[in-house]
Order: sequence, then C-alpha cells, then structure tokens
Amino acid sequence: MMQIQAHVPRVFGVSSGAGQQKLFANILVATDFSPASEQALDYALSFARTYDARLFLLHVLVVDSLPARELGTALHEELYREARQKMDRILTLGRFVGVPHETIIEEGALWPAISAQINKNSIDLVVIGTHGATAAETVLLGSTAEQVFRQAHVPVLTVGPRILHEPLYGIELKNILLATELDRGWERKAEYAFSLAQEHRSKLTVLHVAPDFEREPPLNEKELITNQLCNMLPHPPEMHCLPILRVERGEPVREVLRVAHEIHADLIVLGVKPKSLVTHILPRTKAYQVASQALCPVLTVKS
Repeated sequence: MMQIQAHVPRVFGVSSGAGQQKLFANILVATDFSPASEQALDYALSFARTYDARLFLLHVLVVDSLPARELGTALHEELYREARQKMDRILTLGRFVGVPHETIIEEGALWPAISAQINKNSIDLVVIGTHGATAAETVLLGSTAEQVFRQAHVPVLTVGPRILHEPLYGIELKNILLATELDRGWERKAEYAFSLAQEHRSKLTVLHVAPDFEREPPLNEKELITNQLCNMLPHPPEMHCLPILRVERGEPVREVLRVAHEIHADLIVLGVKPKSLVTHILPRTKAYQVASQALCPVLTVKS
C-alpha cells in the first residue's frame, strides 16, 4: 500500500453556509415501506436536517404489478388507500420534526416516476434502499437501484442491507472514501467528495485499485499511479483536510470494501457509467456490488 498526502487547490462544489447555495436543497427518497426503505428514510432525514433541505417521500404503485384498470378499479383504489395510510403512519411517528416535507404517491413505472420528480422538484439527491440479500432480490431490487443510479443526473445515495447502525440526528461524516479509476469522467464525483469532506471536515481517502494480473507489477507502479492521481486532483489553497492517496492491487469490489472497513468509512463515493443493456438485465456490476455489500451508505455520481 502507498499513502501520500496532497494539497487540494480549490474547494469544489457549494456550501450550505450563510449566503451560499446548499449542496443538497431538495432530497427525494423512494419508499416501498419495507425495512430497507425505512432505513433509507432515516438517512435521508439525517441529510435533510444537516443541509436544511426539503424532503420528498415518494411511493410508486408500479403498473406492472397491478391488475388491468378495467378489471380492478376497486383494487386500484384499495391499493392507493393502503399506500396513503402507510404514508400517514410514517408522518405520525414524529420523524419529520424540523424537516419541511411532501409525500407523493404516483402510479406507473418506478424510474420514470422518480425521473419526473427529480425534474419537477429540482431534486439534488436521491436516496434509495436496497435488500441485496438473495439472488432473487438482487435481480428485482438490484435492478431498481441500478436503474436509478445509472440514469439519474443527480447523485444517488444507496443504503444497503449490511448497514447496522442508525444515522445520527444530523449526518456526520468523519471518514469519506472516494474510489476512482484513472478515467476522464472522475471530476464530478471528486467534486462531491471534496465538497462533503470540506463541509464536514472529514478525513478523505482517495483510492485506486490496480488490476491484479498474474505478472509481477513494475516496482514503481504505485508511484506512477499516485503521481497520476496527484495530477488529477484539484489544487485549492484552502482545505480543511489533506486527502490521503492509496493505491491497492486486487479485485476492485473486494479492495474497496476492505479499505472502507479499514478506515471506518462513513460514506463511499463512486462514479458510475450511464445505463447499458447489460446492467439493466443483470445488476451485478461493481458499483452495485459495493452499494449492496458496504457497511456504510454509498454515494454514486454518474459521469
């Protein structure tokens, strides 16, 4: 392992301080009223309190799972009534104290409904929970999470099933892990990672995992990659933390999860490529594997 500290020249992003635009002003959390969605809501509320954001709680009655309208109007009405009751029950628990909010029930396909709300309400952050516990759930619920963070033009916070601790009243990010490839689209995910680290005065670790080939790597491989990372970093004169650069060799998902556990990461930031046919059919991409197995939330940013 190689670690190096580098100065970051300018502060990316925006702050929620006085007179400045908020990093997250409007947050959308999708719920199906499952335990996974409940945990995602807790994190969404924690972010909303920290950033003084407005929270939109969305439930979608997925058309494909409903009977034909002409065959089941009464059943449609009953399902909507049940959803409304569950929404109202959440509101009566007092979890939204201090958080301006709206509840929305839509009927249709999940991603188009989420996309429409992103555009309609100028959403800055989408929060979604995922089970990822069994093969069947991975295909069904994984495709939902994958579909959202592959297509959303705003960051998506995925709350996976292995997260055991509840968030604090306000979000606290002591350690942030930014996992990156040496690609051209990394600036946007870096912007969010550095902005969050700056605002929360977090310890920021920038990780690159090199392929684990059978051949012996060149002796100066880590130094060369580290220099590439240094050249890709911004260079602001003021930064509350000095990023630590790490280069590891091995299987990317395993190494990202290992390093995140080692540094007690409170958040992992990943870049994702736009949706493809393969990820739509079988959501076992590296990003989804990290999001569903991590011990902390994962913020994905589409390049």
